[in-house]
Amino acid sequence: MYAALKSIGAYVPKNILTNKDFEKMVDTSDEWIKKRTGIEKRHIADENEATSDLGVKAALKAIERANIEKEEIDAIICATISPDHLCMPSTACLIADKLGIGNVPAFDISAACSGFVYALAMAKSFVESKMFKNVLIIGAEKLSAIVDYTDRTTCVLFGDGAGAAVIGGSDKKDESVLDVKISADGKYQDFLITPGCGSKYPCSQEVLENRLNYIKMKGNETFKLAVKTLTSDVLEIMEKNGLTSEDIDYFIPHQANYRIIEAVRSKMNFPVEKTVLTVAKYGNTSAASIPMAMNDWYESGKLKKGDLMLLDTFGGGLTWGSALVHFAGNPL
Repeated sequence: MYAALKSIGAYVPKNILTNKDFEKMVDTSDEWIKKRTGIEKRHIADENEATSDLGVKAALKAIERANIEKEEIDAIICATISPDHLCMPSTACLIADKLGIGNVPAFDISAACSGFVYALAMAKSFVESKMFKNVLIIGAEKLSAIVDYTDRTTCVLFGDGAGAAVIGGSDKKDESVLDVKISADGKYQDFLITPGCGSKYPCSQEVLENRLNYIKMKGNETFKLAVKTLTSDVLEIMEKNGLTSEDIDYFIPHQANYRIIEAVRSKMNFPVEKTVLTVAKYGNTSAASIPMAMNDWYESGKLKKGDLMLLDTFGGGLTWGSALVHFAGNPL
């Protein structure tokens, strides 16, 4: 029994925040943002839309496209750093309730931008051990809720959205999740951090005044380490599986910054036409980034059954991960 990615789905909020909009909010420019990040716009959820609402809409698409009933889902994992509630209940529990799926395990994982690949690793293990038959994995983020729109170094980077996939069983290796590699190093914890409102700095007037409840980032340090780590991680998983860039149909990296993606792509000799890019229209959507990018490729008709995808991601923690995944879904 192999684990297989049976379907993909995504949801993007309707509201759009462009670089021109940011020119009216902070000291920046459309030209500077595009040059430094490759981002042109990002989607922003309504005030009454929570992360779970975004996740539900992506999940419904993934379940429908997997040609199964909701009742056949027997585990739900949600990767997010912007949960509906700080501590409990988990966003996965809320998604399960809104989907009408009861009496199944549902839990969140916090691995920042690497969350979807972390969830994929868990789902692969669950399915191949025969513990569960169909695992719904979701990357969902309402990052606009934890972004400081007075901080020009971070506010232009992030957007909202969700992506979901159904991981089920298959007896065909050429439709399987071949391998997943995940790792972390906490000594770089201050590179990407939301300092306040946890147990170390509980919510207080001082925490709010110092805006510690928002994302903080050391941009230059994160950029350099991301390029180095992502490249070495890709080399390791490809060498382990006896593959070269020519064997990969599509390289789907985390969509954080065009310069990071381009640096890794060129080092690995991936052709531009094999590299999936959505950062310009969505910005960085953290755990939702990779499934949203995969869904774009699928809905455009480019992603076909059997195609081998290389996923690569890096996020706060610091965490990182890569995966070799055949697409096992059916065409639209």
